[in-house]
Amino acid sequence: MSKLPVISGKELVNVLERAGFVIVRQKGSHVSLQKITIDGTYRTVVPLHKRLAKGTLIDILHQTGLSKEELIDLL
Repeated sequence: MSKLPVISGKELVNVLERAGFVIVRQKGSHVSLQKITIDGTYRTVVPLHKRLAKGTLIDILHQTGLSKEELIDLL
């Protein structure tokens, strides 16, 4: 089991775009992303902070269906 990396919101948005997510909208410092698959629709909101809190990053990974290992591979 690998540790979660400390990344910024902008880095996470770039990673999610590489994973197939599309930016739907941005309101202030929060970016909404979406990915439509056969299994369903995944949606999440990423705050554009310099460092994302560990709990925030874990919640975003759950919402997107990505594992920690997949996140690290996409970095």
